[in-house]
Amino acid sequence: MKAMIFAAGRGERMRPLTDTCPKPLLKVRGRPLIVWHILNLVRAGITEIVINHAFLGDMIEAELGDGSRYGARIAYSRETTALETAGGIANALHLLGDEPFLALSGDIYCPYFDFEQVKDVLHDKDMWGNLIPPDKRDMCWLYLTPNPFHNPDGDFALTMYSVANEGTPK
Repeated sequence: MKAMIFAAGRGERMRPLTDTCPKPLLKVRGRPLIVWHILNLVRAGITEIVINHAFLGDMIEAELGDGSRYGARIAYSRETTALETAGGIANALHLLGDEPFLALSGDIYCPYFDFEQVKDVLHDKDMWGNLIPPDKRDMCWLYLTPNPFHNPDGDFALTMYSVANEGTPK
């Protein structure tokens, strides 16, 4: 299984810190945000990682390199301007392949998240052990976490069939 870490955004809400440093490289507890993800992914056995970048992307590549110092293999999907989530995935499909992959934001701090639990739900068999045809398997999973104390209302809301942006970004 592979993972894609989104790291192409400008980080407008963190300016001026992000004027000279990409948001995923901002340090928390002495470590860049994105490195917390890489270490957690490797701990779960997910070592093939694709990272997209645009703004100050060379800094991300210089900091992370090929990923070997973390026990990972990192490939980069370069974007001249940030393509947003779906565009970033489309641009990186040649690196991701045809198998399911994890997708996560590189600017979120969750140092102890256990990606092993996510791998456990990506089954190709039903509860009786029968193989599920590829066209009937789940396309994606949404993993929900509680809103942080500093943003109790969150940025998005679930509707019956989608995720909606409820109002202005926070």
